[in-house]
Amino acid sequence: MTITTQNIFEPFTFKSGLTVKNRILMAPMTTSSSDSNGDVTEEELVYYKRRAQSGLGAVVTACAHVEPLGVGFSNPFGADSDERIDSLTRLAASIQEGGAKAILQLYHAGRMSTEELLKGEQPVSASTVPALRPNAATPREMTPEEIERTITAFGEAARRAIEAGFDGVEIHGANTYLIQQFFSPHSNVRTDKWGGDVTARMAFPLAVIESIQEAVAKHAEKPFVVGYRISPEEREEPGITMNDTLEFLTAIADRGIDYIHASVGRFFAGSIREEDSRSRVEMIQQHIGSRVPVIGVGGLQTLEQVKQALEVTPLVSLGHALIMDPDWLAKVKKSRDEEIFQAIHLSKKEQLDVPENLWNMVTNAPGWFQVEE
Repeated sequence: MTITTQNIFEPFTFKSGLTVKNRILMAPMTTSSSDSNGDVTEEELVYYKRRAQSGLGAVVTACAHVEPLGVGFSNPFGADSDERIDSLTRLAASIQEGGAKAILQLYHAGRMSTEELLKGEQPVSASTVPALRPNAATPREMTPEEIERTITAFGEAARRAIEAGFDGVEIHGANTYLIQQFFSPHSNVRTDKWGGDVTARMAFPLAVIESIQEAVAKHAEKPFVVGYRISPEEREEPGITMNDTLEFLTAIADRGIDYIHASVGRFFAGSIREEDSRSRVEMIQQHIGSRVPVIGVGGLQTLEQVKQALEVTPLVSLGHALIMDPDWLAKVKKSRDEEIFQAIHLSKKEQLDVPENLWNMVTNAPGWFQVEE
């Protein structure tokens, strides 16, 4: 093999003291495979453990809602009640038994939910501005009291993650969900303390970070990471710009976050707003990487692509690649990277341990995954 893999397998220690054994993480991906109570199913436990066993440094789970109004997908698992702790404990154990650190992603869908998912309830958001997508619901503006309760709910969800044995949580401040909705000038037109200029629109996400960090300080008895996932830009006008994000990242770094996880479609892709070909991930790394470790992501499938990414960020996460081939890292370690699957192979379904609902999603959505026999 002409490409060295030495730095892939170097351990990395976060500010909190948690050490991962290498630089490869599993990216958070929705499974839509939990039961009607919001508990994980055996299918999901098998799915996560199989991928952890390939040698990953850490697994970031699918997003778990912190409140019932935060549900954004069908068949989700939750972190919204102490009744979910047993489920979360099984999830953390399945990942850790596979040899990886377990990180629970926490979110609230906000206006990206529907009345159907919320069983007749109207979705909520920073303001009464619907998303720019077909058939989007007009959300109800959250009251100041509701905002405070939601901030507390994030802290309570982090407590449950700690009690369940996770090694950390990742705050989902990306992909147009509630936390991003508060930061966005498109979805947040409030005139109280939760809205206004770019600094004022940081108030909600920074309060969520503080709530979670307080829970960690109070309840964690071992190193526990708190990461933040961010989408650098929005297409909407007005929308989040790269300058907004860089200013926001400085504020996040000031709060002592453990890592920043970029959320982009392609690691080396440029702006989605304007004619600017500079990689958004590289810009984040250049701006904040000396203070906070950055996890890069985005269409990384081959060993060569991962190596190129690790020349920019100290850590990378793999999404599609690990659905297509749960043994990605094991094959790299054995110098068998030429055997890595580069597509969803229908004939290998039983080998991949993908939950049935997720399998149907990835094989029936045109253009999402390359699908072969």
